[in-house]
Amino acid sequence: MDKPRIYVDLNEMVTEDIVLLSKEDTKMDSEGNVVVFYDKMPVFIYSDDGSAAGETDYLLADGIAINYDLNDYPEWKHVKWCVCIDWSSLIHESDLKLL
Repeated sequence: MDKPRIYVDLNEMVTEDIVLLSKEDTKMDSEGNVVVFYDKMPVFIYSDDGSAAGETDYLLADGIAINYDLNDYPEWKHVKWCVCIDWSSLIHESDLKLL
């Protein structure tokens, strides 16, 4: 990866630009560092994806950590932090290597 990133599951979208991030105030990044979240913190994320050949090709994006009210989503009430994704930053890891 180009920099340490935090894993998110893009199947856990709350709205069209908000995805679940963490149920705790901390989460480990791709390099094993513990990241402590605060509101409006810039975050760099990645999610699973694959190439047409079936190889791993992570999706990478930037966003902002937010303490989002999930009371209307009973299945996610335990989640404390979400990330508001900047969709214009979304890129496959393999495409980033071509730049």
